[in-house]
Amino acid sequence: MSYSRKERVENYLKTVNFQNPQWIPCKVSIMPATWRKYRKDLEEIVLRHPKIFPDYRKGSIDFDSIHDPGYKLGGFTDSWGCVWDNIAEGLEGIVVKSPLERWEYLDTYIPPDPIFQGERGPQVDWEYMRNRFEELQREGDLPRAGLPHGFMYMRLYYLRGFENFMIDIATDDSRLERLISMVLDYNLKLISKWIEVGAKFMYFGDDLGTQKSLAIHPEKWRKYLKPCYKKMFELCRKNGVYVYFHTDGHILEIIDDLIECGINIINPQIRANTLEGIAKNIKGKVCIDLDLDRQLFPFATPKEIKDHIEEAASRLKDKRGGLMLSAECEPDVPLENIEAICTTLEEIGGPSI
Repeated sequence: MSYSRKERVENYLKTVNFQNPQWIPCKVSIMPATWRKYRKDLEEIVLRHPKIFPDYRKGSIDFDSIHDPGYKLGGFTDSWGCVWDNIAEGLEGIVVKSPLERWEYLDTYIPPDPIFQGERGPQVDWEYMRNRFEELQREGDLPRAGLPHGFMYMRLYYLRGFENFMIDIATDDSRLERLISMVLDYNLKLISKWIEVGAKFMYFGDDLGTQKSLAIHPEKWRKYLKPCYKKMFELCRKNGVYVYFHTDGHILEIIDDLIECGINIINPQIRANTLEGIAKNIKGKVCIDLDLDRQLFPFATPKEIKDHIEEAASRLKDKRGGLMLSAECEPDVPLENIEAICTTLEEIGGPSI
């Protein structure tokens, strides 16, 4: 059965708002490196699962094309002056040189202008986006935008260097407030612009956790970062804009804080937070877009993958809604396991947006 874009959006929003959706929205994300590795064999899997990939058309992917400089081999410098390096084309690189690794550099540092400069190149054409969002609204679609991944916490350590930033936090360095205010100001200006041109849904991604805990103590997070997220997310919510928040790693200790800040949807990783932890701390409080176990996908059998997805859905589903399922496939996931992921998600739910 196929669903129109309007039907998919309606079901998605019913899921977010706990309004008895018809199906669980499911999606599979495929990294550029995965397309480059498997090519037409992967495309055949995608074409066999239109329920998960409703908008895909044969030949629409250039298997070798990578537009984002962060996913290309070698290095580049972003608009903040952070130097990136990448040794695995098709996956994102890392920051290897930070423009504010010494505090004295802050006195002469000029951040990018979010209205004219994107994180990794020219900013979007705002008038084009305004017209496009108006068109989407007329069609019953949901105008969506977002900030670059790593927009707040990660940008701070990109600018200072990870070790420096951890020391800054641990010692409550007095210069932190100035740095944080600079990044927050950039983000608020960018959010405001997206809202002005008609965005009704904003994506935010910031990897706050490690495998077992937050990277910094929860009380430090509440002191330095929670006020930032609260200002950004409340700006969205007071303008009727949905807030989607992705974060890798363990975050259970600050779930209630994030909800207080104004998120509508949380995208947590299942392994770092555990199925039991997510069920106990998140289920029923806010919509969960569950990031299924990427660390399992490369090594499991198709049967084990099916069992994993079915267990997660059974434990977290609620007839009122509040559950979506997401799977990201890296190039180390065998084709038969990608097939198993798609097949199982089709059995459990339906298309996302």
